Amino acid sequence: MEKNFDLIVFDWDGTLMDSAEAIVRSIRAASLDAGFAAPEPHEARHIIGLGLMEAMAHLFPDADEEGCKRLSDCYRRRYLKACEEGIHLFEGAEEAVSGLREAGFLLAVATGKGRRGLNSAFEISGIGHYFHASRCADESFSKPHPGMLFELMEELDTVPERTLMIGDTTHDLQMARNAGVSSVALAHGAHPRENLEPLDPLACLNGFDELRTWFERNLHV
Repeated sequence: MEKNFDLIVFDWDGTLMDSAEAIVRSIRAASLDAGFAAPEPHEARHIIGLGLMEAMAHLFPDADEEGCKRLSDCYRRRYLKACEEGIHLFEGAEEAVSGLREAGFLLAVATGKGRRGLNSAFEISGIGHYFHASRCADESFSKPHPGMLFELMEELDTVPERTLMIGDTTHDLQMARNAGVSSVALAHGAHPRENLEPLDPLACLNGFDELRTWFERNLHV
């Protein structure tokens, strides 16, 4: 049976990697390191998925460019320490990705991480080899701008109608909408279901068990 999509694009943090809580802790600790008041946890969760400088500018609107850079540097140090202590893929993530690759889909990552951070995450997780391409916020536009998706579709020679975005934040779903791409939301990450559903994903699922069932029913994997 013919597949509805050729290219499936995943977000990373909060979608494949169970990192949202570590990011929130790192942001709050970094803000104090840099001399700023710590944001509330829900405020820190909201910016997950944005490029780092854009995230800091959103959280700390009174910070100048130098202040945002200092915040970003402090965040990188805190998050690196969190990674060393252990951050893991969601249960079932690798099986889902490998199954899609074996079924013949093109796979990509579009993330708010920087390139160095994503390359490190690929190495730590061991799943980087499944992806045909990736785009990061420091080499393209930050979400929800559709630039990363446009670049991935051009590189992998596909079109919006044959592309599916899978993410856990409103930034992911808005990026997909801006690119004319269908989306599936995972509610196990940074943003709650009540924020994801109004953006009309094809499905809003609780985790990889439900996602794999959705793949079987809709992608014939």
